[in-house]
Amino acid sequence: MIEPIIPDEWVRIEGKKLSDFIDMTGENGDQADCPVYFDKDSEGYLYLRKEVFGGEELMAAYRVARRPNDDQSDVDLSVSDDPMARMGQGFCPPFDPHTYEAAPGVICMQDQAVAMRDGATIYCDIYRPDTDEKVPVIVSWSWFGKRPGDGMSEWQIMGVPPKTVSKCAKFESPDPLYWCYQGYAVANVDVRGAGHSEGNVHMFTHQDRQDGYDFIEWVSAQSWCNGNVGMSGNSGVAMHQWGIAAECPPHLKCIAPWESTTDLYRESFFEGGIPALSFNKFIAAQVTGPNGVDDQVAMAKMYPFMNAYWNDKRPDFSKVRIPVYQTAGWSHFHLSGSFNAFRACKSRLKWMRAHRDFEWPDTYNPDNLEDLRRFYDRYLKGIHNGWEMTPRVRLDVMDAYDCDYQTQRAETGFPIPERTCYRRLYFDASDVALKDEPVADEAKASYDPSNGQLEFDYIVPEDMEVTGYMNLHLFVSCEGHDEMDMFVNIQKASAEGEWIPWNTLDEPHPGAWGKCRVSRRELDADLSKKHIPVLSNTHEDKLEDGKTYEVDIAIVPTSRVYHKGERFRVQIAGRYIREGWFEPLSWDTDNGGMHVIHTGEIHGSYIDIPVIEPRYTAGDYICR
Repeated sequence: MIEPIIPDEWVRIEGKKLSDFIDMTGENGDQADCPVYFDKDSEGYLYLRKEVFGGEELMAAYRVARRPNDDQSDVDLSVSDDPMARMGQGFCPPFDPHTYEAAPGVICMQDQAVAMRDGATIYCDIYRPDTDEKVPVIVSWSWFGKRPGDGMSEWQIMGVPPKTVSKCAKFESPDPLYWCYQGYAVANVDVRGAGHSEGNVHMFTHQDRQDGYDFIEWVSAQSWCNGNVGMSGNSGVAMHQWGIAAECPPHLKCIAPWESTTDLYRESFFEGGIPALSFNKFIAAQVTGPNGVDDQVAMAKMYPFMNAYWNDKRPDFSKVRIPVYQTAGWSHFHLSGSFNAFRACKSRLKWMRAHRDFEWPDTYNPDNLEDLRRFYDRYLKGIHNGWEMTPRVRLDVMDAYDCDYQTQRAETGFPIPERTCYRRLYFDASDVALKDEPVADEAKASYDPSNGQLEFDYIVPEDMEVTGYMNLHLFVSCEGHDEMDMFVNIQKASAEGEWIPWNTLDEPHPGAWGKCRVSRRELDADLSKKHIPVLSNTHEDKLEDGKTYEVDIAIVPTSRVYHKGERFRVQIAGRYIREGWFEPLSWDTDNGGMHVIHTGEIHGSYIDIPVIEPRYTAGDYICR
């Protein structure tokens, strides 16, 4: 077994048993001797137990969950200071199994018990039309809490107008009071360890995937179900779908994972090798349940390099062969995972819609709901409605602020086949610019990683669309420190050099991004593809003072138009430059000294950008 690193801020609790902290229900009966710690950083308790991931035994960390409180009659999450609490994450209303009319013509079977293959019991709320006709069911699978609206005087989701979503909806999930009226049932599930469900919460692990299989097969056999099951939801609710689909439950007919991180280690916890634990810290803290929560932040501290635990959270896309409707937001951190999953899955019936909006308003947009209904009608009801004629890829091509150059433009694949022409731009540190031709003279430019940045501009000679993957190849060094954490934004500026953002939730977005901890620069030869470098993250190689290193930095996919005279900009800094965003995004950087970018004939730093050729031109007319 690989020995874990026990952080200094964890204090071992002596003289107490695990049963003093959790219920010991479900799978915890043989774990009475697990060591318990108090984490001074998060001010919470956690415990360690041996588990096997991919054939490798490791110590797994579980955060002691917030306990369900059955006396919550006076709780109103809508007045909380925490924006995520206001959206009901982890809210657990009192346990009360019964059936009632949730709305005219809609029945809710509340707190229904479902047994997993190992005997653990989980609970769900099932909303279905009040009819004798058998209907398909759409499953929302997550630990967020299956009735968050019960804790709200007014159930509202950021970016979505009040009263758009009913109080029957689970966070980031299908709204029963839309889908039941379309002839579907909706199952809001509290997964293992969430709410009153027994056991520990397993976030995206093999246990979670097996439980998802068991639930789908159970719900498909219910007397009111037509035997067809789909899955729906965005963000965290989307992420579960890929792993469960890879288990191939026979009655799971299609999935719609709208925005989905799919390699948690590389796309979230250590994107570009830089630790980002704060956002994920509050995720575990939101979970309510009787026992423990898979503490991914604690695991990142104990096992900071790629191992079997992190690999266990990566779905086997090769086994996903059912119809898929995937979305990706150009603005959000689920972006890379969404495209990676769409490209890697083996379904012959898969669709991608990439948009400029934030995930929540996109999910409940009425046009998008109707689009999704046609997808479900086709594969859960067998209605031949022409869905197959939907373009396999639809792209919003962004321009400036709230303006799109094109919306839902039809393409046959991504990256765009046939019309993608990679253009290499060369860095010139002498005038901090990007050039069409290789730069002969050696030069270097530096910035203070604590508060400085470099902005390399390329003046666009004619209208140019950049859609697809970019990769950055840099020669870098650090003077006065043994580490470099680099943050890259791909931006657009006016002819005068003024930054032109695009807006998301009325906030200026910093642009398509990339990150790199230079000590982790080694690439994974199996996962890396042309223009998509992937770090191995298996070890670190600290830097020698002043020594030059080559690094490859992946830039997330994007789609944006640049007009003649505008500037294509590569911004490089030692921090992520974004102010005022509501999500608690931060990175545990290790920076110091001065960062240096080297350019010239010997140090040929460059960026490859995917320029999309027009479909048709005639004189001054251009059709994209």
